[in-house]
Amino acid sequence: MAKLRVGVLYGGRSGEHEVSLASAAAILSHLDRGRYEAVPVLIGKDGRWSLPASAPTTLSAGAVIAQARADAAPVVSDGPDTVMPPHPGRHTLITIDRGAPSPGNSTASAAVSGLGLDVVFPVLHGPYGEDGTIQGLLELANVPYVGAGVLASAAGMDKAVMKRLFEARGLPVTPWCAFVAADWSRRRKQVVAEVLALGLPLFVKPANLGSSVGISKVKTADALAAAVGDALAFDRKVIVEAGVPDPREIECAVLGNDDPAASVAGEVIPSREFYDYEAKYLDEGSRTIVPADLPPARLAEVQRWSLEAFRAIDAAGLSRVDFLLSRTTGSLVVNEINTMPGFTTISMFARLWEASGVSYSALVDRLITLALERHQEKQRLRTSVL
Repeated sequence: MAKLRVGVLYGGRSGEHEVSLASAAAILSHLDRGRYEAVPVLIGKDGRWSLPASAPTTLSAGAVIAQARADAAPVVSDGPDTVMPPHPGRHTLITIDRGAPSPGNSTASAAVSGLGLDVVFPVLHGPYGEDGTIQGLLELANVPYVGAGVLASAAGMDKAVMKRLFEARGLPVTPWCAFVAADWSRRRKQVVAEVLALGLPLFVKPANLGSSVGISKVKTADALAAAVGDALAFDRKVIVEAGVPDPREIECAVLGNDDPAASVAGEVIPSREFYDYEAKYLDEGSRTIVPADLPPARLAEVQRWSLEAFRAIDAAGLSRVDFLLSRTTGSLVVNEINTMPGFTTISMFARLWEASGVSYSALVDRLITLALERHQEKQRLRTSVL
C-alpha cells in the first residue's frame, strides 16, 4: 500500500509558537515511516509558510523557549515558500522555490511545484492555528485534518464562549465575567465594580490564548488595572475568574469523535503560586503526577465531565480538559478545554494516555485514523439541493 502523506503544520503566529515546535518534533519523530511520509510545514511568526530544509528535533518546549529567548532574532525558515490554495484540488500545497539570480540576470528565477497531502496534523497552539482559522482553510481545501473543526476550535479558544457552553451543558464553572478593550476604556468604573464583585483573589486572562500566557493572579483591587493591561496586550477580550480556595489542578485527556473516551486523570503541582507560563515550561520545580491520587468516585466524575465538556463544544479527535479541585471545600469545577494541547512525549496529554495504555506512536496513529474517518463522513453530505 502507498504511504499516507501527512503534512505536519507547526509554528504559527501566536505566543505559543515555541511550544508548537516541540510538539511537532515529537510527532515527526514518532510517525511510522513504514506507513507515513511526513511533510513538515513551518508557519513563521510572520505568518509565512515554508517547507523547511530540516524539521524541528528538540522535544522539550522549555528548551525551545530558552533558546528563542537567548537568540537575538527569531528562527527564519531556510526552505521555499509554500501556500495552501483555499479550494479542493490535486495539489494541497503550492511551493515557490526562488532561485538565485543567474549570470546576466539580476532577477531570481522561481520554480513552482505542487504537492498533495492525504491528511494534515495542525499541531498549532493558540490563535491563528487552534482557534478555527487554520481549520477553516483546511475545510475550504477539503483536506482531512486532525482535531476539532471550525466551531469547536473557535469555542475552545474563546474562554468566555467556552464557559457559556459549559454552563448550558450543566457543567460547574467558577464565577466569571468578560469584557472587551472598548468596555475597559469607555466604562472602566462599571467593569471594575463587576469584576471586584466576584471577590478576591481573581485570575485575569486573555480570552483567546493558551499556555498561561498573559495571565495574572490579582490579590488586591489596586493590582487589577495592571493585570488587565497585561491581558489586553495579547487579546481584545479579557476574562476574569474568581479564585478557587486552595486548588488542586487536575487534568484529563479525551480521544475520539462521536464515541470519545476519557483517560486516567493527572495532577499538576506548579513550582509557583499558580501554573503560569514560567512554571509550565521553564521552572524545573513544577511536576506532574500521573495518575492523580483521586478516590474512584471523584475520578469517575472527572472523566464524565471531561466527556461532557468535549461534547459541549462539539470537539473531535483530541482534547485535554482542566479542572480545579478545592482542598478547602471539596468542590470541583471545569476550568477549560484545550482542543490542541501540548503534544510532546512528556506533555500531560500523552502521559495521560500512556498511563491509560496507549503509547505515543499509537496515539498519533489513532488521531490520523480519526481525522480520515471524520472527513469521510463529511464527504457523504450534500452541498447542493439541485
